[in-house]
Amino acid sequence: MSHCTQLRVFDLVSNKIIGSIPHQLSSWLSLTVLHITSNNLSGTIPGWIGNFSSLRSLNLGSNNFQGSIPNELGHITTLKIFAVWENNLSGTLPSSIYNISSIYKFSVAINQVHGELPPNLGILLPNLVVFLCGINKFTGNIPVSLSNASRLQVIDFAFNEFTGTIPGESLGSLRSLIILNFAVNRLGNGKLGDMSFLNFLTNCTSLQELGLSYNRFGGEIPRSIANLSTQLRILYLGDNLLHGSLPNGIGNLINLTDLDMADNYLEGVVPEEIGKLEKMETLDLHANTFFGPIPSSLGNITSLIELFMNENSFEGSIPPSLGNCQNLLLLYLYNNNLTGSIPQKLMELSTLSIGLVLSENNLTGSLPSNVGDLVHLTRLNVSNNKLSGEIPSTIGSCTSLGGLYLDDNKFEGTIPQSLKDLKGLEELDISSNNLSGQIHEFIGKLGALKYLNLSYNDFEGELPKEGIFSNVSGVSVLGNHRLCGGIPQLHLPACPKNKHHSSRGLLSPKVVIPISCSLAFIIALSCFIGARSMLKKSRNALVTSRSYKDWKLGVSYSQLVESTNGFSVDNLIGSGSFGSVYKGVIPSDGTVVAVKVLNLQQRGASKSFNDECKALRSARHRNLLKIITACSSIDNHGRDFKSLVFEFMPNGSLDSWLHPRDEEQSPSKRLNFMQRLNIAIDVASALDYLHNHCETSIVHCDLKPSNVLLDEDMVAHVGDFGLARFLLEASNDHSLSQTMSSQLKGSVGYIPPGMRFHHSNFFFFYYSY
Repeated sequence: MSHCTQLRVFDLVSNKIIGSIPHQLSSWLSLTVLHITSNNLSGTIPGWIGNFSSLRSLNLGSNNFQGSIPNELGHITTLKIFAVWENNLSGTLPSSIYNISSIYKFSVAINQVHGELPPNLGILLPNLVVFLCGINKFTGNIPVSLSNASRLQVIDFAFNEFTGTIPGESLGSLRSLIILNFAVNRLGNGKLGDMSFLNFLTNCTSLQELGLSYNRFGGEIPRSIANLSTQLRILYLGDNLLHGSLPNGIGNLINLTDLDMADNYLEGVVPEEIGKLEKMETLDLHANTFFGPIPSSLGNITSLIELFMNENSFEGSIPPSLGNCQNLLLLYLYNNNLTGSIPQKLMELSTLSIGLVLSENNLTGSLPSNVGDLVHLTRLNVSNNKLSGEIPSTIGSCTSLGGLYLDDNKFEGTIPQSLKDLKGLEELDISSNNLSGQIHEFIGKLGALKYLNLSYNDFEGELPKEGIFSNVSGVSVLGNHRLCGGIPQLHLPACPKNKHHSSRGLLSPKVVIPISCSLAFIIALSCFIGARSMLKKSRNALVTSRSYKDWKLGVSYSQLVESTNGFSVDNLIGSGSFGSVYKGVIPSDGTVVAVKVLNLQQRGASKSFNDECKALRSARHRNLLKIITACSSIDNHGRDFKSLVFEFMPNGSLDSWLHPRDEEQSPSKRLNFMQRLNIAIDVASALDYLHNHCETSIVHCDLKPSNVLLDEDMVAHVGDFGLARFLLEASNDHSLSQTMSSQLKGSVGYIPPGMRFHHSNFFFFYYSY
C-alpha cells in the first residue's frame, strides 16, 4: 500500500472493513478524495491525514471512530467536504477546522461532540451549503453570523442543548434555505414573542422542512405562518409551550405532508380550511385543548396515513367523510367529547392496520356490523363510551387483531363464537358491560392471549381452566356472581354436581307416541346436521389451508410462521437494512413465495414498510417485483410485526450472478452478453415506467444489483421499494436546490428520527460523494 503515492481517489464506501486506518496510507500525499464511509473501522482518526494538502473530500462517516477530531485536519486548506458523521467522537471541534474557508459541506452529526459554536461561524465558513451537527451535545446560542454563509441550504442542529432565541432576521436572509431543524433543544423562554422569528422566515421561499419540536417556545403562533414558503412539506411545532388558536391561512401551505402541533396548549376550533392540505400524510394535533367539531373537510385529504386528534375537547359526531381517507393506517380520536354513532364508512377503511382508537368519548349506538372489513387492523379500542347492542359476530374476520378493547360500554348478549378465529389476539377486555351466557372454552385455546378481562358482566356457568384461564395474573372475572369453578386462585364457588336420576326400562305410551309420529322429522334433522357438519369441516379446511388466491386477500402472522417453518434459518434467503427475507410455501397448493420480515427495532423499518406498500399498491409492470399481500400484526412475543409477501424469484438477485460467493457455483453463474443486455433492458423498462408512466412518478432511491431479482426465465424484476419516493413536479431549475428536493428522503447516512418520536419521515440528506 505504501507504493500508491500517486493515488488520487480512495473510495471503500459500504464494505465491512474492520480495524483502524492503516499508517501506510500516510504516504499517499496526492489524495484528493478519501472516502471510507459505512464500514466498521475503529480507533482514532489519525492526525497525519492533515498532511494531505490536496485533499478536497474527506468522508469518514458511519464507523466506530473514537476520541476527538485531530487539530491537524485544519491544515487541509483545500477541503470542501468534511464528514465524520455517525461515530463515537467526543471533545470539542478544533478551532483549526474553522480556518478551512473552502468547506461547503460540514457534517459531524451523531457523535458526542460538545462545546459552543463560534459566534462568527458564518464569517469563518462563508461557503457553507450544508451544515449538520445534529445529535450531539452542543450548547450555547445559535450563531447570528450564519447569514454570512449566504449559500446555506441545510442547517441541522437537532438533538443538542442549544439555548436562547432563534436569530430570525439573520436566518431570514438565507433565501436558498431548504431545511432548518432545531428540534429537541432548549430554545425559547416560554414567553410571548418566542415565535416572532417566523415573521422573517417567510423570506425563505425555498424552505421545505422546518423542525422546532421539543423546545421551550411559548406565546402564540404568528399569523405569518400562513406566509411561509408554499414549498414547505414538513412543519413540526409539537411539544412546546404554545397557546392560542391555529392561525387562519394554514390552508395556504398546500404542499404540507407532515404537520405536528401536538403537546401544546393550543385551543379553539380547527378551521375547515385545513382540508385544503390535500397532500398531507401525517396530521398530529393531539394533547391540546381544541374544541368544536372535527372538520369534515379532513375527508378531502385522501393521502392521510396517520391522524392524531386524541386528548382534546372535540365535540359533535365523527365525520363520515373520514371514510374517504383510503390510505389511513392509524386513526386516534380518543379522549374527546365526541357523540353520535360510529360511521359505517370508517369500517370501510381496509387500510387501517396500526390502530383505530375511539375510546373515552360519548359515542352511542352499536358497533357497526361491517367492522369485519378491517381485516388488517391490529388494535381496536372503543372502550369508555355508551355503545350498546351485541358484539357483532363479523369481528371474527379481523384476524390481524392483537388488541380488542370493548370495555365500559353497554354491550349485551353473549360472546360471539367467531372470536375463536382471532388467533393472534393478545389482549381482550370486555369488562363492565351487560354481557351474559357462558364463557366459551375456545377462549382458553387462543394461544397468544396474555390479558383477559371479563369483569362486571353477568356471565354464568363453569369457568374454563386452560390457557389464559390458568394464569391468575392475566385474567379477571370479578363481578360475575353466577360463575363457578376455575382455578382455585380465582376464589370462585365450586360448581354444583350433576344430579343422576335412575331411568326406567320402558317408556310410557305418552312418550312413545310423539316419538313415533316425529320419526320422519328426526331422520330429516339428522341428515341436515350431518350435511352441516361436512360443510363446516370443508370450510375449516379452507381456513387452515388457504390458497394463493386467498393469501392475496390477507394473511395472518400464524400463517406466515407455518409457511416459513417458523422463520427457520434454513428458509432464510437474505438480509438487508430493514429486515430478512424467507422462502415460504403456501400449504394448500405448494406455491412458493418470498416473505420479507421487517426488523422494527431498526430505525426507519416501519417507515420503509409503509413506503413500500404505498409505492407498490398502484405500480404494475412486468419488470417490477409483484407484491402479493402485507401483514401488520403482533407476533407470539407481543411485539409489533410487519411483513410483505412477494412472488418468489427462483434465480435470486443479479448481485449473486455478478459476484457469486460460492466458488463451486461460479461457473454456472456466468451471464453471457445477451443475458446482461436483456437484464439491462428490463431494468431500464422498469425505471422508465416508474419515472414516466406511473400516475405519480416514483424514484426508487436504492437501485443496486441486490435489488434486481431474476425469475425462472432470467427476466429481471426491480424490488425493495423501502426508500422509494414520489417525485416532486418537474422543474427546469437544475440547481442544487432542485437536486436536493428530489433526493431529501432517500439516502445513505444520517437519517435521524422525526420530530415526533412516533414519526420517521423527517429526513435529512447527507450527500454520498
